[in-house]
Amino acid sequence: MNTLIHSAPSMDKDLPLKEDIRLLGRILGDTVREQDGQAAFDLVENIRQTALRFHRARESRAKIELETILAKLDHEESISVVRAFSFFSQLANIAEDLHHNRRRRAHQIAGSAPQEGSMALALERVREAGITREEITAFFNHSLISPVLTAHPTEVQRKSILDCQRQISRLLDERTRMQLTPDELADNDEALRRLVLSLWQTRILRAARLSVKDEIENGLAFYRYTFLRELPNVYGHLEDALAALLGDKIALPPFLRMGSWIGGDRDGNPFVTNEVMLYAVRRQSSMAMDFYLDEIHQLGMELSQSRRLVNVTPALEELVAASPDKSDHRLDEPYRRALVGVYSRLAATSKSLDHHPAERRPIGNAAPYADCTEFARDLDILTDSLEQNGAALIVRGRLRNLRRALDVFGFHLSALDMRQHSSIHEQVVDELFRRGADREGYPGLLESERELWLLRELETPRPLRSMHIEYSELVQKELAIVDMAKEIHRRYGAAALPNYIISKTDGVSDILEVALLLKEAGLLHPGSEPRLAVNIIPLFETIADLRNSGAVMDALFSLSYYRKLLASRGNVQEVMLGYSDSNKDGGYLTSSWELYKAEVELVKVFAKHGVELRLFHGRGGTVGRGGGPAYQAVRAQPPGSVNGQIRITEQGEVIASKYSDPEIGRRNLETLIAATMEATLLDSDRLGGETATYHGVMEALSADAFHAYRSLVYDTPGFVQFYRAATPINEIADLHIGSRPSSRKTSENIEDLRAIPWVFSWSQSRIMLPGWYGFGTAVEKFVAREGEEGLELLHQMHRTWPFLQATLSNMDMVLAKSDMSIATRYADLVSNAKLREDIFGRIQAEWERTVKYLLLITGHPELLKNNRTLARSIRNRTPYIDPLNHLQVNLLRRFRAGDTDERVKRGILLTINGIAAGLRNSG
Repeated sequence: MNTLIHSAPSMDKDLPLKEDIRLLGRILGDTVREQDGQAAFDLVENIRQTALRFHRARESRAKIELETILAKLDHEESISVVRAFSFFSQLANIAEDLHHNRRRRAHQIAGSAPQEGSMALALERVREAGITREEITAFFNHSLISPVLTAHPTEVQRKSILDCQRQISRLLDERTRMQLTPDELADNDEALRRLVLSLWQTRILRAARLSVKDEIENGLAFYRYTFLRELPNVYGHLEDALAALLGDKIALPPFLRMGSWIGGDRDGNPFVTNEVMLYAVRRQSSMAMDFYLDEIHQLGMELSQSRRLVNVTPALEELVAASPDKSDHRLDEPYRRALVGVYSRLAATSKSLDHHPAERRPIGNAAPYADCTEFARDLDILTDSLEQNGAALIVRGRLRNLRRALDVFGFHLSALDMRQHSSIHEQVVDELFRRGADREGYPGLLESERELWLLRELETPRPLRSMHIEYSELVQKELAIVDMAKEIHRRYGAAALPNYIISKTDGVSDILEVALLLKEAGLLHPGSEPRLAVNIIPLFETIADLRNSGAVMDALFSLSYYRKLLASRGNVQEVMLGYSDSNKDGGYLTSSWELYKAEVELVKVFAKHGVELRLFHGRGGTVGRGGGPAYQAVRAQPPGSVNGQIRITEQGEVIASKYSDPEIGRRNLETLIAATMEATLLDSDRLGGETATYHGVMEALSADAFHAYRSLVYDTPGFVQFYRAATPINEIADLHIGSRPSSRKTSENIEDLRAIPWVFSWSQSRIMLPGWYGFGTAVEKFVAREGEEGLELLHQMHRTWPFLQATLSNMDMVLAKSDMSIATRYADLVSNAKLREDIFGRIQAEWERTVKYLLLITGHPELLKNNRTLARSIRNRTPYIDPLNHLQVNLLRRFRAGDTDERVKRGILLTINGIAAGLRNSG
């Protein structure tokens, strides 16, 4: 018993995964034994095996044994055991990710058919569908595909831990890709042991709550890990694939670009200020410039061509003449001399943008670049000269990627979005009207009256605010934000801060209020042809708001003034749809259906007014917040809702799982492009004559699911009491996982709780309620009404409708991660026996109904039958996620009984961290 990580039976192709897990388990086991003693090792292994018996056989004897073992643990033992299982989980994740890469390479080497979600398969399908070169070119010229990183705090791992994990992954990969000598293998083994020991001796939890600046730095780490190098690679590989498909070279525009909310999203976060927003943009810009400076330096080392052997273009001669490099050693090396000049100008540019000095001091002084275009021109001169003089192959290396990086990242790196809640805008506008225009009563006006007030002010050139009036702190802060936005545009360009998102939009006035604030800052220029410098984006979040979204946009587009503003933005209107709050409001099935219906209605409204629609999907990590495979999600969108234009939030732990590994990161980016291409160019009308029937069935299912969900969550007396006792929601508030408060305001109401901790807490207890509750009841009622014909219709819908396929696939995943036997232990924390039995009894019965009808509709004999990879992953991780749940329950019981020892609280927070790491998409 030398390993603490369980290895499930697997096929031969999974043997390398088994070996990696065994290796890491053995090293961690040895580390536990060496650091904490043999008794600690034996204790951990005993708990693992007992928890495994309880999981596999649901043995009551195993449950009693487990509870007895855990009850006897002292505080130090509890923490040691929790840390052991948390690190087991992290190491298994590393092995899983590496195995995904290994299997993908194996498929490529074997010449296997392209896999679903790959660019190769997407291009093959496009070719088979007879899509023309012109249509493909138009798609890329028109497209905007943008993953948007957010700081939503379900990523509970520290950067120190992530960096160590990446080093472990690198060493494991080395063992896979290279044939190591005995000495090299011994060195590799020792390096792995050093890293695992470092992990064991590193604090898992943060000592203090993250600041927004910390979140900004954490987000930027993924540019170093993946985005700065892999985005250019994605473009290069795609251009090569398109050239092979179309028969000649194609130059892609920068259609795939990154976005961010980190430092611009102040909805409910008082710590996002104008200074913080400037810090975010400055740091982003600084990272881009540092990357360019380093790449130019590396190019200078590579481009050693001599005049004695090659010719250069006249334009390059001009660059050489302008260079401050007069060294005798490089007189015959024109490219190196030119790059010294480029470096000097770039260093001067970085300094002018208020960054830290360049790491390598430039040779001589030079004028900064006025903008990216000038820098791009110099890179193009280098490219042209090399291509015209026999070095086109050299261009395809670092220079090609650098040139593409500049197209994608500019001098700003990423587009930062501003976001604020509509109720805040209402308060600000009300005070501006009262103090600046002697107009009282704005909040009490009818919607039509509000619009008239706002339009009248928007058409007036004079400002509404006065420098002679002292406004409230709220108004000062909000005006400081838009003023800073104007300054950021001046300093870093409009691309650095292009969007303003309005949370909880429910009327046209919410959009016009933001327009008025932008006008006050000079970001909206009034007049007969008004111009808008920022996209104003409504966010529809609740079920009611989703249902009303089409009407709001129809009314907005009917305003001639707004249409003029929109014309200044290229006649493109972005709309954001909120998955998290709609789910908390109406449950999983209803939220999914209302989002789909809202998109269908928006497509109609936009077509009616001749406005181009761009949808921004506010998806979270877990299924309860819109999570799930991006390929399926994009392909499942209604016809006409994608059209090459899509933005998607990347939140929480999903960011690390998708983008901390460069190879996995590149694959995820390619998948997003493939899905968008297929959704835009292929089979737009998938339902044909079945549309009305399918939609009618979904409407009926949604109504019953909504009633079941609302009945439990909002209409059951004592539900909040049950929820707060049967999940670690109160303790989660003390885990330093983000800068944002867990509730928008002090309240015990579910309505006021943020969707992230709501979902996160249900994940911790393994109930996963937001990802499935209500579905079983809905289908049961439908089948009771329609009989076997109704069930057959659901079979047919699942076979032919991507929307239902994605919806049920995601539910399948979340049900597989849930565990009602473990959930019973959390339910036992509810002291009121009648309340516990009533509510948990309903939850357990609904879970059983949901699993039953899910399997009946899909025709599968068990959960995840058609997703062997995920089933294997869950099977591998279960033996050490489960013990963390059992330990968490035990520690919660102690803590709530009055044991306030700091080690108990720390143990609880460690279990929260470990379970989240094991489940991966948990919040």
